[in-house]
Amino acid sequence: MKKKVMSVLETISKTMVQPLMYLSVIGIVMVIGVLITNKTIVGILPFLQWGPIQMLGMLIYQGMMVVINNLSTLFCIGIAAAVAKKEKHQAAILAFISLLIFLTANNATLTALGKLAEPQEMLGLIGTGQGNVLGIQVLDTGVFGGIILGFVIGAVYNRTSDKKFSQAWLQMWAGAKWSLLWLIGIMITFGFAITFIWPPVQYAIESVANLISETGNFGLFLYGFLERILIPTGLHHLIYAPFQFSPLGGTIEMGGQTISGAYAIFMAEMSNPAITQFSDTVRWMTTAFTKTFGYIGIVAAFIYTAKPENKDRIKAMLIPLVVTSFMVSITEPIDFLFVFAAPVLYFLHAVIAGSFMVIINLLGIRASTNGLSGIILNIALGAEKTKWPLLMLLAVIQILLYFFLFSYLIKKFNLKTPGREDEVVPVTSVSAKNQQDGNDETTDNDIKELIMALGNKENIVSVDNCFTRLRVTLNDATKLDKERMNQLEHSGIVEKDNDIQIIFGLNVTDISYEVKKELGM
Repeated sequence: MKKKVMSVLETISKTMVQPLMYLSVIGIVMVIGVLITNKTIVGILPFLQWGPIQMLGMLIYQGMMVVINNLSTLFCIGIAAAVAKKEKHQAAILAFISLLIFLTANNATLTALGKLAEPQEMLGLIGTGQGNVLGIQVLDTGVFGGIILGFVIGAVYNRTSDKKFSQAWLQMWAGAKWSLLWLIGIMITFGFAITFIWPPVQYAIESVANLISETGNFGLFLYGFLERILIPTGLHHLIYAPFQFSPLGGTIEMGGQTISGAYAIFMAEMSNPAITQFSDTVRWMTTAFTKTFGYIGIVAAFIYTAKPENKDRIKAMLIPLVVTSFMVSITEPIDFLFVFAAPVLYFLHAVIAGSFMVIINLLGIRASTNGLSGIILNIALGAEKTKWPLLMLLAVIQILLYFFLFSYLIKKFNLKTPGREDEVVPVTSVSAKNQQDGNDETTDNDIKELIMALGNKENIVSVDNCFTRLRVTLNDATKLDKERMNQLEHSGIVEKDNDIQIIFGLNVTDISYEVKKELGM
């Protein structure tokens, strides 16, 4: 039973990663738009006042904000495509069609039953339990609705898209069109039924949010602790996603729109000059604080405590990783260097991460903590609004805390962190070997070696990826050739029965594509 539950959670988590992967890019590009149009920066750099530049900044911001305002659509289409086992583009098209049918069916049901809410002059639809999705007023199921629909659509597509008919007059209904027929009926039914099913769910969600609010800073600490400690399982997405992308993270009304989720609220508020302080919902996004700053102290401790003969190698390996962490808050390549080698350090790391979220909240700091772009944004928005000098002081304190505490514990208990292994066996990728031999055409050989290490083509059931991990399901996990795998450059391997996760870093998307191409998926 436990294995089955963990398997389901793992599937949900890795599938949700697909639409989430794009939001970091959306956020960074949006910050550019905000910086171009920010009055403080425009005052310092007068050339930004030029009309076309201001127009560009506005277009960038509005173009990114429309994605934030339609996260449920993104999740619905992204998850359906991720769940689909073949012709994922067909599943994505069906997901969009199905979503439109669902929204219209729900709107028509609310209208027929006289339950369609009237927007209030000041608050709009906030507090009514309804909202606008793609211009259609419906029950506000938020990102949860998009996630549920995405999984349903993907599952229906997988079960029905192989349908074939021998009769010529029925052949036009075969394949994805047969899936569409099923989905039309299911979406109309869902759109009608959700009118009665969702209000109790909304009440339950509000109760959970209230429970977390009532536990105050303890709840915030637990949130931050779990978000880090679950990294090895890949289930950390299930912790932060509901708060950052659903009403659990808060709801506000701005510009006649109801905005839900800490991420969407922050993105909306940061460009509004009328906002003198960000909503306290930003506290759910401060998980990025430790990702941005704490890992500098962790890496410094690893380099400092490494054996003298290994310091140069460790610097070459860790410095690019910590730069990535500081710039875009991607930390998994570093996490897997010590989560198994020194679990006591990782547990302490999770405690520190959760504790600093509480400290930031107690000090009333409402600011972006997400990488270099966040630092620039905080300075641009001003100290009064973001308290960025205090935030940077906390950053220095956290870096020093990690450095001294980790250095002491590593030496005290002789922990086998990077550079302190009893026997150092350099991991050399096939690419590096081939380049040393003067061979530039290495990609195909690398991918073939990876597939062989996974037990060959017939042993691979499915291939997917998240931000940094290649996620593979095998027929037989005993056929995984770890010795062969370790001839390829990676940061770690996580095994859960037949589910294998290999940490490759930010180039994992390219690796996933090449593996699927080689396998004919």
